[in-house]
Amino acid sequence: MQPRIAIPTDTLTKATNIINERNAAFAPRPLIEAVLKSGGVPVFFPSVAPELAASYLDLFDGIIFAGGADVEPIFFNEEPHLKLGPTYLKRDRFEVALLKETVTANKAIMGICRGMQLINIALGGSVYQDLSEDPRQTLKHSQDAPGNLPSHHINVAPESRLFKLTGRRAYVNSHHQALHQIAPGLHVTARADDQVPEAVESVSSDQILAVQWHPENMFKHDPSSQTCLPTCSSEPRPGVKNKTSYKERKSLHRPETQTVKTFLYRTNHFAS
Repeated sequence: MQPRIAIPTDTLTKATNIINERNAAFAPRPLIEAVLKSGGVPVFFPSVAPELAASYLDLFDGIIFAGGADVEPIFFNEEPHLKLGPTYLKRDRFEVALLKETVTANKAIMGICRGMQLINIALGGSVYQDLSEDPRQTLKHSQDAPGNLPSHHINVAPESRLFKLTGRRAYVNSHHQALHQIAPGLHVTARADDQVPEAVESVSSDQILAVQWHPENMFKHDPSSQTCLPTCSSEPRPGVKNKTSYKERKSLHRPETQTVKTFLYRTNHFAS
């Protein structure tokens, strides 16, 4: 059985005369393809009332909080900065609630760009609303190069899980915000040369791994990005019952899927 990877969707907010596209839910195509090629089955959740978040827990094994609009600064007790990008409060409210429910349910969590920021904020941290606020910044993080190409390097902590996937020095693409205060329960496991945080992991478990860049956009051509998205594993997450048989697990351990390791831990880590 392939792992079901939840992707909370973005929303088309631009005005349109096509009625079916008004506030339509969508997920980034490169992320869909990366999950499929990594052996997962993508499952999409539109932004709904946060009270419904718990109802989704039985529908997925692991979750990826993807990129998109900036998170509303009200979630970390700030007013909007002059350079804050577009926001969408309905998505923020739903994803914050879903993240908290997923943490409690002990399911594997990955964050990409906005997703990393949302995880940090939901767990009690904050972000610089624009990198111009961050006194550490000396590199160009908001790249003008195409988004499927890398633009700067990061340094990965040797003791981290990320190190096992990317090595000490990785070449990644960019972003316009950065983590400020790190949430309790998270720690920084990669930084750019100017010390801007580029990845975080959970401290006391293997549940959360989040990155500031977009590995899915470079997935097609970049081997290091192919190690950053879901595939399979032989060990269930602690405290989570595994519904996948040993025979099924063995069938998933093909060389082509083993090369696509995961931030989220692989198939049976998602099994609930």
